[in-house]
Amino acid sequence: MGRAMRRRTFLKHAAGAAVGTLGLPLFIPSRAIGAAGVTPPSERITMASIGCGGMGTNNLRAFLAQPDVQVLAVCDVVTASDQYGHWYKQGWNGAWFGREPARKIVEENYAQKSPSGSYKGCDAYIDFREIIARKDIDAVCVTTPDHWHAIPVVMAAAAGKDIYCEKPLSLTVAEGRAMVEAAQRYNRVFQTGTMRRSSQQYRFISELVRNGRIGKLKRVDSTIGPNNKQAPPRDWQPMPVPEWLDYEMWLGPAPWAPYHKDRCLYTFRFGLDYSGGQTTNLGAHVIDIIQWANGTDDTGPVEFEDTGSEWPKDGLFTTATKVSFAARYANGVELTCRTEKTEWWRFEGTEGWIDVRDNEWTSSPESLKATVIGQNEIHLYESNDHHRNFVDCIKSRRPTAAPAEIGHRSTSICQLANIAMKLGRKLHWDPTAERFTDSDEANQMLAKPLRSPWHL
Repeated sequence: MGRAMRRRTFLKHAAGAAVGTLGLPLFIPSRAIGAAGVTPPSERITMASIGCGGMGTNNLRAFLAQPDVQVLAVCDVVTASDQYGHWYKQGWNGAWFGREPARKIVEENYAQKSPSGSYKGCDAYIDFREIIARKDIDAVCVTTPDHWHAIPVVMAAAAGKDIYCEKPLSLTVAEGRAMVEAAQRYNRVFQTGTMRRSSQQYRFISELVRNGRIGKLKRVDSTIGPNNKQAPPRDWQPMPVPEWLDYEMWLGPAPWAPYHKDRCLYTFRFGLDYSGGQTTNLGAHVIDIIQWANGTDDTGPVEFEDTGSEWPKDGLFTTATKVSFAARYANGVELTCRTEKTEWWRFEGTEGWIDVRDNEWTSSPESLKATVIGQNEIHLYESNDHHRNFVDCIKSRRPTAAPAEIGHRSTSICQLANIAMKLGRKLHWDPTAERFTDSDEANQMLAKPLRSPWHL
């Protein structure tokens, strides 16, 4: 990959050495992290977290809660920072994130389970390739900015590791397809972080639609939330790179650009070089449920159209400030999505409707909530814990609730909508060939060049 490996541990782990960077055994005896009843080492899934920001830390804690998972390493280009300002209800604002806070979380977690009350056995890296080179790690959780999903995922799959990857799955349609092909080629268990696939409520709503309880589905209207960060002034100026950030590694395959605090951490979300804005961030959840209810997990719409989106004319933020698009599926179902303050779906059929707002739902007829899905009707994949589902599937080698193909199809709809909105016109799409049939300009936007030396 060009860039020299930092840290002396790479060669040791690449050779399958039995000693970690701290001189500790990589496979820790059960007595080291707990008393009787702890899952023995031979039955544990060993994991590493790549990306330790707000959502990365949430995922880390979720896997630490699994009794048969042992986290051996964490990785982030941030040493430690309290600059991850975030609106999220769990109160991330002002919290410290990065590889050292993540290491501390891991070691404190295992120390609480240790008879001695102490534990030192979690390695912390800047370069994710050092984790992928370790033969003692079974699975990785990738929770990086979107432009840093595809390369670690493809490399991890080739190295024989199972993968949990946050949504939106990829930065571009081409990267998403590469991730799907890598997971298939190397027979890896893969979970996309679209957690509503593990929600009983959304599964039931989707089953109602799939089983015709509102008649034939004709239309789905949806909304996603607005941008939740204020763009810096249009005359913004470059800033010195903070000591706690490896900025060159943060940029990675993205075009080089001068550092500004609002380019990184959570606000990467609003730069097209790193993400697709709220279209992909929030849309990945909304569109995913529409795909599930419509029975189109392995395909997508055949037509996309801009219906009044708005985009910044200049400045650091480059993603849509107002989302507004329409799409049409080959089965005739029409889809609309626009920016509103609250998230909302409305499934309209020939014999009724289901309205979902703020995780509560109403319907016509009202009796739908008491409906029982019959034994011979369509029953969708059942999972009630997204992280647990991933671990169970690693052991059973069965598909997860949200495998790579499903994650790719839901994400790609959001990416295609961005292309149609950016170009400001109607486009026709072939979901089998994954190409636009009427625009070379749009097809050129299905991939982005990667900055050397990074490549897929």
